[in-house]
Amino acid sequence: RILQMAASDGSVTYKKADAQYFEQRHLSRYAGIWSLWALGVGAVISGLFSGWNLGFATGGWGGMLVAAIIIAAMYIGLTFSIAEMSSALPHTGAAYSFARTAMGPWGGFVTGLCENVEYVITPAVIVTFITAYVNAILGIDAAWSPLLWIVFYAIFLGLNIFGLELSFKVTLVVTIISLAILAFFCASAVPSMDFGRWALNIGVGPDGAAIELPEGHGSYFPFGFTGVLATLPFAVWLFLGIEQLPLAAEESVDPTRDMPRGILAGIATLIVAAMFVVVLNPAIPGIGSFFLQTSGEPVLAGFRAIYGAGGGAILGLVALTGLIASFHAMVYAQGRQVYSLSRAGYFPTALSLTHGTHKTPHVAMIASSVVGLAVMLVIWFALGAEKGAAAIGNVLLNMAVFGAMFSYVMQAISFIIMRVRLPAIKRPFVSALGIPGAVMTIGIALVTLYYQVQDPNFTKGVMWVALWFAIAILYFALIGRHKLVLSPEEEFALEHAIGPEAEPAMAE
Repeated sequence: RILQMAASDGSVTYKKADAQYFEQRHLSRYAGIWSLWALGVGAVISGLFSGWNLGFATGGWGGMLVAAIIIAAMYIGLTFSIAEMSSALPHTGAAYSFARTAMGPWGGFVTGLCENVEYVITPAVIVTFITAYVNAILGIDAAWSPLLWIVFYAIFLGLNIFGLELSFKVTLVVTIISLAILAFFCASAVPSMDFGRWALNIGVGPDGAAIELPEGHGSYFPFGFTGVLATLPFAVWLFLGIEQLPLAAEESVDPTRDMPRGILAGIATLIVAAMFVVVLNPAIPGIGSFFLQTSGEPVLAGFRAIYGAGGGAILGLVALTGLIASFHAMVYAQGRQVYSLSRAGYFPTALSLTHGTHKTPHVAMIASSVVGLAVMLVIWFALGAEKGAAAIGNVLLNMAVFGAMFSYVMQAISFIIMRVRLPAIKRPFVSALGIPGAVMTIGIALVTLYYQVQDPNFTKGVMWVALWFAIAILYFALIGRHKLVLSPEEEFALEHAIGPEAEPAMAE
């Protein structure tokens, strides 16, 4: 039976799949609240070990701290919104599912594309940070980096494919170890910290660029309020990824109860950890904000300054768990995100097949990992090792943040639409921040995007994103929209249809 649905933004055709279709795409339930908490924190925690510190170049220490507080407010608004929506729509589709219900097939697909960019590119950025740590600790020549990328992808694809229970247990263990390392790092930094001398050692040169103040004690805001706003895209790295948690809805034992708790416990944990790291890391003698603005391994640099090269190397190896936790969690997320769009027919349905024994979306994980790795290798060999590494760290980071910001805007809009136009749907969890929290999320995300545009690396990154969007939208317009499947996300959206979907026509 075929359901022909005419909508104002173009017709789409649905196929009601048989039981075998969904049996071949079956997921298993395992995750409880602590597994969900670990998945959310683990996905983000690498951002506390690398990436955020590049913001010292645009905002100084004070600019970085205030930017982190503003971005934390945005994520609080976002997490309360998605906690409510995920309890009402406990489907693997997550952001795509929310937008699909609120804005129709095209709104859902575009939101899914935004998240797709984030989840395919973010693991690629994280694996470059992992490689930078390994190279620095073991003294490996950077020329071997591509081989290390392939090794890390292979290892963590294997962990994610061959067992859901194993995957969640690994995530929980490495997340707890990562938080313990950060706690030890902060405790080590407090006795020796010299805040005025080192954290405030950035000034502004005649050309407007950051310069080092040898004696420190500079301005909290060397670049003024504009510097605070310019630092927002870097502060995002402290929390980027927490929004992936609803992707685990169909692998959660009780998603309507545990998902909101896991999301809110996760963001609370990350805010506390982020504030300690931002304050203490640049205040360690011998480090300072000026040095950290270009460092690929700020926590390792801090350990070396405190414990010397030998002790720092040992602790640095342990600190790798933070990056590993995020890489592992993001490989999980990219697989589920591609799986959900594929199961509903937006992407080719072969991508949503699950492993016959382990019931994990192995095809989606392998395909998305190959794409991310291919992008890295093209950049590396096209630009050469040194320029390639810089481009991967900067351009791909901008691509990930770009996709994330747009998905946040679309999710917050979806929340507002559902609050206004679907007030009667069952909401096991209700956001205490309501529509004002979603509006705050939209405002901060748009300002972040505006200042991201000022970064020259943004232009390079957005060109690649635009190309991917063009290819995917063309595929959906010509093929995908005529091959949609009544997946759980689509059935929920049709049952609670808003606007022209309310009375679809039927055709055999």
